[in-house]
Amino acid sequence: MTGSSAAGSGEPYGPDNPAPVIEAPRARTARTPKSTRTNFELYGWIFMRLSGILLTVLVLGHLVIQLVVDGGVSRISFAFVAGRWASPFWQAWDLIMLWLAMLHGGNGLRTVINDYAERENTRFWLKMLLYTATVFTVLLGTLVIFTFDPNIR
Repeated sequence: MTGSSAAGSGEPYGPDNPAPVIEAPRARTARTPKSTRTNFELYGWIFMRLSGILLTVLVLGHLVIQLVVDGGVSRISFAFVAGRWASPFWQAWDLIMLWLAMLHGGNGLRTVINDYAERENTRFWLKMLLYTATVFTVLLGTLVIFTFDPNIR
């Protein structure tokens, strides 16, 4: 090809096909409003990675202990749970698993809502429903773990 050719013609960049020029970003002035952005999404992203790793350990440990070490599903009964939750260790294990699972799942659903709910009003109400369900489940689960009475039978 002779002469100058337009960028994006499919040929490699060179003297006859220069790379496109990217404009410099606009400079801040005294009248430019300050950014109101926070690092919330970054912290949410980090939380998802760390909680996912910890949940993997907690859930796999829970399954191995419950299903392999302690005799399988046929052994799980009200008395089995009562004996388990008599120990602060198992209460803490289940509580951490509950909280992390609900917060991890809630944060994931919040991201899905932000990505797919197009109208601001719809996004707001879906997230309020999600937050309400998450808080209700966490509070109810915590209450059950700490107030479980093995003598109600």
